[in-house]
Order: sequence, then C-alpha cells, then structure tokens
Amino acid sequence: MVKPVLRIVIPCYNEEQVLPITAPMFLQKLLSLMDDGKISRRSKILFIDDGSKDSTWQIIQELSRQDSRYMGIRQSRNRGHQNAVLAGLLESKDHCDITISIDCDGQDDINAMDEMVDAYLDGCEIVYGVRSKRDTDTFFKRFTAQSFYKVLKSMGVDSVYNHADYRLVSSRVLQEFANFKEVNLFLRGMFPLVGFKSTSVYYERHERIAGKSHYPLRKMLALAFDGITSLSVKPLHLITTLGGIIAALSFIGVLWTLIVALCGSTVPGWASMTCIICFIGGVQLICLGVIGAYVGKIFLEVKQRPRYIISERTEERL
Repeated sequence: MVKPVLRIVIPCYNEEQVLPITAPMFLQKLLSLMDDGKISRRSKILFIDDGSKDSTWQIIQELSRQDSRYMGIRQSRNRGHQNAVLAGLLESKDHCDITISIDCDGQDDINAMDEMVDAYLDGCEIVYGVRSKRDTDTFFKRFTAQSFYKVLKSMGVDSVYNHADYRLVSSRVLQEFANFKEVNLFLRGMFPLVGFKSTSVYYERHERIAGKSHYPLRKMLALAFDGITSLSVKPLHLITTLGGIIAALSFIGVLWTLIVALCGSTVPGWASMTCIICFIGGVQLICLGVIGAYVGKIFLEVKQRPRYIISERTEERL
C-alpha cells in the first residue's frame, strides 16, 4: 500500500513566543507517524505567517534552514485566521495526499493526528477534530461557544458541534473545495458542504502553551456573524416573519383605535404614539441592517478579489 503524503498546515500570527516550543513538537509527531508506517517520508510541515508584526517569519525561515521538512509561506498582510488556513490548504493541495490544519499554540492535542490518519486510511476523506469537553474555557466563553453552535444549527448551517479548524482533509476534497470562490470564509461550515465520507475524532483541548490568544471577543463575534450570514438565509426569513407579525399587530391596533374613537373614549396619546413610532422605527433599522450585511457580502463577492497573496516563501516550490 502506498503511504499518503501528509502536509501539516499551521497558521501563525505574532507567535514568536510559542512557535519555538511547538514547532519541534509538530516535527516529532510527523516523524512518529512516519516511523509507524502511516505516512510517507516525503511529508512536511507548512507554516503560514499571516502578516505577523513580530519575528514569527524570521523563526519560520530559520526552522526551514535547519530542517527541510519545515516550510513556510508569508501573506503580504494580515488577512485573518480563516484566510491563512485557506492559503495553506490551497498551496498544499497539489503536493500531498492529505492535510491536517491545526493552530500553532499547542492547545489542540497533536496525538489526535494518529486517529485522523487511521480514519483516512479506513476510507474517510474528511476527519474533524472535535473537543470532548471545554473545561479550560471560562464560563462566558463556554456558554457563548455552545450557544453559537446551537444558533448555527437553528439557522440550518451544517456544522460539527465543538469543531473549530483542526481537521484532516484529503487532496481530493481540496480539489473540489477550490471551486468555492466566496470571500467571506467560515471553513468549519463550508467543508461539510463539499460532502464525501467524513468522521470525527475526539480530544481534550489544553491551555495555550505560551503567549496570549490573538482571537479576542471582537474577532469571535465577527467570525460568528460571518458564519451565519455566509451560509444561511434564514435571518431574511425571520425578518419577513417579524414584518408579518408587526403588520398584524398594527392592523389590530388600527381596529382598536377606530373602536375607541367611535365610542368617544379617545385620550390624548402623544406618549403612546411616540413609543409606537420609535418601536417600529427601531425594528426597521435592525431589519435594514441585516439586509445591508447581505448586500455588503454580495458587493465583496462580485469583486472577485484574491483571498490570499503570498509575498515570500522559504523555498521556491512547495
């Protein structure tokens, strides 16, 4: 049996503190998989520097000089985690049989890669890394994350519960995934759309080894918003339903006003009128805002801008 060539895809942004620690760990896991006869000796590790402002790129270059199994590409500017992962996957799809994307902070259990490769060898084209529990999260983060997945499900988005971007993907899937041209990326919701046989591997997530997270609440909320509006039109349906309910209530209010007027029981209602106007005006603005988000995404999609641009490489050809 021909052993598959693996490419471990690792996005990095300002990771000068953690990269020197985790890079040898990734290499050790790669060598372990080779020694176990699961992957080819031609397998490598690809770092994607997402426009870091510290010495991350210099560290990647030095790693590449020390060992040819390390490779790196650098984006011309910071484009965000999802674009960095996409860059690594699309740059790798023609040079390997399988990819495993994983963050470089050491939180995801690298030992789950063994089960991922085993699942691929058993015929799965996509293997999702799924957190078995969220004990290391704060209550707020755990609550918001779980709520987010539930909202996605209610919106009709096909996603894997408690899965982020730790996954194995075959080159066959990546070839088809390259046909997805959207700019607004939510990878964990897009890969299930490709299809093919898939499964999940469960692992425990650890604390970050060093440094601090580069994914604050603001970015998580932006990702959540992208995930919903990029993959679901249900918010538009909700707006239509809300509009119907308000129209029905307004019609009842008109009837009530006419009855009161005919009975001669009218009372000066400046306050109530003002409240009604403000309420309806607020709902209209919220609805227009959601519609505007979709129009904005259409605007970005029709521009067909490149989703990533590589400015440097550790070697000429990957």
